[in-house]
Amino acid sequence: MTTQDIVILDYGSGNLRSAQRALEKVGASVQVTADFDEALNADALVVPGVGAFAACMRGILEVRGDIIIDRRLTAGRPVLGICVGMQVLFAHGVEHGTMVDGLGQWPGVVERLVAPILPHMGWDTVRVPADSAIFAEVAGERFYFVHSYGVTTCDLTPHDLNRRSPVVTWGTHGTDFVAAIENGPLVATQFHPEKSGAAGLELLNSWLQSL
Repeated sequence: MTTQDIVILDYGSGNLRSAQRALEKVGASVQVTADFDEALNADALVVPGVGAFAACMRGILEVRGDIIIDRRLTAGRPVLGICVGMQVLFAHGVEHGTMVDGLGQWPGVVERLVAPILPHMGWDTVRVPADSAIFAEVAGERFYFVHSYGVTTCDLTPHDLNRRSPVVTWGTHGTDFVAAIENGPLVATQFHPEKSGAAGLELLNSWLQSL
């Protein structure tokens, strides 16, 4: 298989190097950059995210990441969101009573989870649909989560972004939340595959194989 050229979008969020190392371990050629043309034209784009929804959105807008992501998806070019990089793909995020606009690639609101203990931190299993591609080899494995917010109601249709019917994987921490979505060229995980050991590497490998 030809090595895939992957860009990790550098918009000021953390965790960039761990994502880079994980992708390189599964055979990708990885560049961490905010360069508009590099991010637009790579074989695939990874949008990481750590911290607050609003801060991540500011960083993405500053590097014109909203335009990059929208243009890539309009052309059917792969994008992978991780953690808050998944959350910002939804329409809105609510933190401390303030609603912030997201990228709007999916309808939905990112809200604080209702759970006895927050953040949801550590290893946990997920409920994987039978037609998942990225979980094909790791459906029963555990993945590493660090988050207090999530999407608890997900109503996606086959017409969203002109893609096939979305495949939604769910997790539970106090309440059900979206743990991953596979929606044609747009794939995202609430957990950190780059911190999820062998299972996370296998998931990233399955994503690369699907490009």
